[in-house]
Amino acid sequence: MSEELKGLIEKIQTEGIQAAEEKAKAVLEEARRQAAAIVEKTNSDAQKLIQEANERIARTEEASKLALKQAGRDTMISLKKEINSLLDKIIRASIQGALSPQELDKIITGLIRELSHKPKEEAEITLKKEDIERMGKGFLSELQEEIKKGVVLKPSEEIRAGFLISFDSGKSHFDFTDKALADYLAAYLKPKLIELLK
Repeated sequence: MSEELKGLIEKIQTEGIQAAEEKAKAVLEEARRQAAAIVEKTNSDAQKLIQEANERIARTEEASKLALKQAGRDTMISLKKEINSLLDKIIRASIQGALSPQELDKIITGLIRELSHKPKEEAEITLKKEDIERMGKGFLSELQEEIKKGVVLKPSEEIRAGFLISFDSGKSHFDFTDKALADYLAAYLKPKLIELLK
């Protein structure tokens, strides 16, 4: 009986060990499958994160390029404005220098003498007050004798240099002020300046 018991115990042990080994094998297999699934998910998540990071980097690079491009355009626009402003200042300073009292006398005298041959009304010249005072009565009487008509000098607070001249009592006029002459010159020079800036 003891032999039978011993055989039975061995059989139970063998079957238990086999069952335990099969169970361990199944657990190990399940653990491997889960580990593979985890590794696969981790790789997939890592790939997604890498792809999202690359997309963010690409968007950031594109945004940076656009920002740099815009900054470049803004800088060029600002530079062009500054250069145009500087050109305006240079033109105005040059014109104001060219419209010195002596030159102004010559220009106005020459203009009135030239136009005196045509039948016109009284010539009305608008200047800044200081220029009128400087010209004085000698200039006026000389011109009035020559053209045999009246020359009226009118002061203006708005004129810094140059003059306006009208032959129809101010209804229309020829503008030879520093501002108008500067605008004429700027209209001619600015397109050339833009070409140079390109």
